[in-house]
Amino acid sequence: MNKQLLFVKRPVGEAGDDTWDLVSNPIPEPADGEILVKQHYISLDPAMRGWMNDAKSYIEPMAIGSVMRAGSVGEVIASKNSKFNVGDFVSGHGGVQQYITTDGKGYYTVDPKLAPLPTYIGTLGMPGMTAYFGILEVGKIKEGDVVLVSGAAGAVGSIVGQIAKIKGCTVIGIAGGAEKCDYITNELGFDGAIDYKNESVRNRLKELCPKGIDVYFDNVGGEILDIALTRLRLHARIVICGAISQYNNKMAVKGPSNYLSLLVNRATMQGMVVFDWAKRYGEAAQQMGMWMAQGKLKSKEDVYEGIENFPETFARLFTGNKMGKLVLKVIED
Repeated sequence: MNKQLLFVKRPVGEAGDDTWDLVSNPIPEPADGEILVKQHYISLDPAMRGWMNDAKSYIEPMAIGSVMRAGSVGEVIASKNSKFNVGDFVSGHGGVQQYITTDGKGYYTVDPKLAPLPTYIGTLGMPGMTAYFGILEVGKIKEGDVVLVSGAAGAVGSIVGQIAKIKGCTVIGIAGGAEKCDYITNELGFDGAIDYKNESVRNRLKELCPKGIDVYFDNVGGEILDIALTRLRLHARIVICGAISQYNNKMAVKGPSNYLSLLVNRATMQGMVVFDWAKRYGEAAQQMGMWMAQGKLKSKEDVYEGIENFPETFARLFTGNKMGKLVLKVIED
């Protein structure tokens, strides 16, 4: 049987257990041109909360009754598609289920001998692509820049900061709790850390970036974005990647009140969606794979088990009770 997590109710505020329904159906058979994938791991990302809303976005909202949308990686166990062979490992958007049949569109092969499977939905997957193109193409970092990253211990932020260090920038990360701040400075090489749960972000930012910031990579939105706006240098760039502090709001999203800093400093604030760089994913994966082999880029996946544990694991995205990329193993060995 194929365990599937169906999206059955649009949440208001936080997504609760009643948002989904776990069902079992027979494992599907691939039709001509299709493959059957046994999914090992699925990716949990903040963007999933936005996909649940019935609102205009960069991607269609999920339909009620559909399998919960998610990135995934697994093994081809049956193939009627000449592009894929039985035994291939592939990554795509298979959703929160144990098996899927697909025509292979949007799927690509991965090599578990080169990196663990969860890495292909982390550093070498969508979060890594987001970090790579977000900081290099939108942030346009250059050597000597002062870069501020929020959500710095997360899947995207941790990679953003490391890439900025590789490129010769001074990097300050904002994270929640001493453990995460120690991780980004001692393990990942950030130049400084701000514990937003226990420190004044405004005061610490003045201490660590006395001359201001050139690039702010924003994963959280809200008050921290507003504070970052007060520290911009001339021609600074703000990359709007996410706003996790606002995703579970029951009220209107809180926008920045200090936006005139963009005018004063001739700065830019630009949103980014990783799908815009889809044709260049291979380039990014090759470069990041090289950095990983050279020991310049570290990857961390926080892996939990059991498809039935999806709701509580998903909640970790918003409580911050995780480190690095959040991954759920959905198939039993």
